[in-house]
Amino acid sequence: MLGRYGSDALNLALILTALVLSVAARFIPVPLVGYLPYLPLFYALFRLFSRNIPRRRAENDRFLRATSGVRRRFGRTRAAVRDRKFYRYFSCPACKKTLRVPRGKGKLAITCPKCGERFYRDSGRP
Repeated sequence: MLGRYGSDALNLALILTALVLSVAARFIPVPLVGYLPYLPLFYALFRLFSRNIPRRRAENDRFLRATSGVRRRFGRTRAAVRDRKFYRYFSCPACKKTLRVPRGKGKLAITCPKCGERFYRDSGRP
């Protein structure tokens, strides 16, 4: 693999797409649909062994920029699930920003750092 590009986020997405398409192709009785999963798989292999590193890096950067909103949302959801024992999440009634407060502090006056709105919520009992 010396001098080759290797794997990145776009390759992982292409391989997962090929996997999903192959499962979907099992349920679609059209003969040519069975070959559809090979397209992203072959492109992922082409990118993996490519020697044109700047071009592959630019492709990956475009992919990461295009999917940044979705990845950010899943990252926040994953963090909320991970921290659910220690924090509660509330939405500001004025600007809808998500705010994190510690659990077990009782009724709190929460001030939104974005718009300055002040509202009261119960963070739960210890």
